[in-house]
Parts: sequence; C-alpha cells; structure tokens
Amino acid sequence: MDVQQNLELFQELMLCDGNIYSWRYDASGTLLHSNCPDQAVFAAAFEVFGCLDKMLKIGGERDTPAFLTSDTGLVWGVAFEKVENVLYRCHVIGPVFYSNVSVSSSYHGFLSKDFSGYSAAWLRSFYEAVYRVPTSQYTIFSRYLRMLHYCVTGQRIVISDVFAEDIQVLPSSKRDTPPDRHRVYQAEKAMLKMVTLGDLNYRDALSASMSISNGVKVNKDPIRSAKVSTIVFCSIVCRAAIEGGLSPEEAYSLGDAYIQSALDASTLDETSAICMSMYDDFVRRVHRSRENPKHSEPIRRCCDYIEMNLDRNIRAQELADLVGYSVTYFTRRFREETGFGISDYVKAARIERARILLETSDSSVQEISDKLGFTTRNYFTRCFREVTGKTPIEYRNSR
Repeated sequence: MDVQQNLELFQELMLCDGNIYSWRYDASGTLLHSNCPDQAVFAAAFEVFGCLDKMLKIGGERDTPAFLTSDTGLVWGVAFEKVENVLYRCHVIGPVFYSNVSVSSSYHGFLSKDFSGYSAAWLRSFYEAVYRVPTSQYTIFSRYLRMLHYCVTGQRIVISDVFAEDIQVLPSSKRDTPPDRHRVYQAEKAMLKMVTLGDLNYRDALSASMSISNGVKVNKDPIRSAKVSTIVFCSIVCRAAIEGGLSPEEAYSLGDAYIQSALDASTLDETSAICMSMYDDFVRRVHRSRENPKHSEPIRRCCDYIEMNLDRNIRAQELADLVGYSVTYFTRRFREETGFGISDYVKAARIERARILLETSDSSVQEISDKLGFTTRNYFTRCFREVTGKTPIEYRNSR
C-alpha cells in the first residue's frame, strides 16, 4: 500500500470540496507539511487551542481517528499512522466549522484564551483567516476522516469508531441570556419562508435563527435538549415544506426518518448535523417540486444560479458561459422559456427576496437595497413599487 500516493490523491480531492486542507505532523508534534495558505495562523491556533496536545495524547492511546475540537467551534480531524504499534505520524484535515453560526459565535471562545505570547499582527491575521474557514456537515466531515484513515492504514471503519468529544461554542453566560422573543419569531419566520419557497440561498436565514435562539432547554441536559429542539425544528420545517408544495406523504415520511435519527443520536455534534442535513434536504425537495416543468435543465440551472447570486451584477454572458451557449441563443431561449429577459428576471427575483426580508427581518431599506445589489436606495424603491405597487416602507407597514 503506497500511503504517500494515497494521501496526495486524497489532498487533491479535499480541495475540490471547499478548501478543506491537509496537515502532517510527526510523533513529537512537529509540523512536517501543510497545503493551507494560512498555515502559520492555523498551526499556531491548533497549538493554542490545545488540539496539538490532544492529538499526541489520543494518538498514543488509539489507532482509530479522532475529531479535535475547541470551544471556538473550530474542528480538525486526525488519522494516526503507526509503525509496529508506535505512533509515527499524524495526518490532519481542517479546520472546519460544522455550521455558519459557529463563525460568529466562535469569538466568545477566543476571549477565554491566553494570547499573551502572540503579536497583535497574528491576532488580526487569525480573525481575518477564520472567515475563510469552510463549513462542513458532521456526517460529511466524518466521512472524509474515515477516508483519510483508510488512505493511511488500509482499514475500513464505521462512524462509531471515530473518537469525538462534545464541544460548547458559547460560554454559559452567553447561552443563558434570555432571547428576544420578537427577534426569534422574525428569524424563524424567515427560516421557514425559505423552506416554503424552496429557496436554495437559505444560509443567512438559518444562521440568523440559530444565533438568536438556543433551542429548547430540558432539565439542563444538553443532549436531551438538543434532541427535543431537533424534533421541534423538524416538525415545523415539515409543515412549511408541505405549504411549499411537497406532498404530505413525502414530507411526513422524511420528517419521521430525521426524528428517529435525532432520537438515536448520542452527541451534540450528531444532533447539529441532523438539523443541518434535514433543513437542507427539505429546502431542496421543495425547490425541485416547484421547478417549472416547461424549463429545460440548462435554463433551470441558470435560474438557480441567479437565485444564489442576487447580490451580484449578473450578465447574460456569464449565464451563457455557465451552460455553454452563445449569448444570442441563450437570451432568446431564456425569454422563450421564462417569459422574461435576463435583467427583468433578476430584478423580479431580487424584489421577491426583498419582500421576504421586509416581512421577516429588522434590516433597514438601505441595508436590504445594498444586500441585493441595487445601485441606490431610490432605484430599489422605484423597482419595488413597479412590482408590488408599494414602496418598501409601505409594504413593511402593511405586513
């Protein structure tokens, strides 16, 4: 078995999925290699957050891989290479966040760390680099870690063989702060609206809701609380999906499967991953059920691309290149299938998103205008009135 060749292929595959980088340490904890462009920053963070010591300790006790976590929300995965049962090298992937909410809440974890040995320049570099950390679902990241273990050892393992410790992203003083119920309601309304519309650009709404509400607390038992919160979340998402056009048979069957998975979960990471997977699954199913059957696959692909990039100035040439058509042919076909020109379709999609934000958020009209890529607030107001017959303020007040 050629471990080096396997690892080189594995590293290339990881870079195909959101820049998940690879690291290699020797048995003393010396960094031998990394393909991470922020290598100096995250190598230091790996040590500061105690993950280096944990890696060497676990590697001396176990043969199977492990997750290395910190209260900042950063997660690494490590597989151990041994020679005659003695630790030889540690192969690491990461860091990642398990969800977008971890990026903002991780700063609470930073406050408890001792950075006295590091310069202000390093801290600034770290705060900037953390926003480039990719997100990955627990189930996906654990799959990558098991693949890494196979590349190193040639052994196939199941997810229960991976060592994982529970992490808490927020300190207790933050978690115990009573939530603003009005903001919770607004955030949840936006989150469920994304399900009803099958809106693939849902991440901001989901992140906002998760950062505001801490879920249901049950007798201060974090695992049980997470399970109850997941079951409640699944129930309301299921109903929102039905309102969006998903058949009750499919929605309830899918919801039951996720609820059973939540009941079977044994860690906080598992319940978090189930929530994210469930929400994404329902949104995508509703999206597929709402797709216009008259649209061809290339035109549907372009419509999805527009929905995911409403903050950008999308040109016809960009969309034509996406599906391999000439601009002339693409614009004619797009109008034939959708009934809109490119600019009119983009404007209508932006106004529909603006309606959601006006209904479900506290964002100002200027903030919404900027977020959706309108050149000025006045132009946004004019476009909004053309489509809805009201100004953004009038529309918000009427709701």
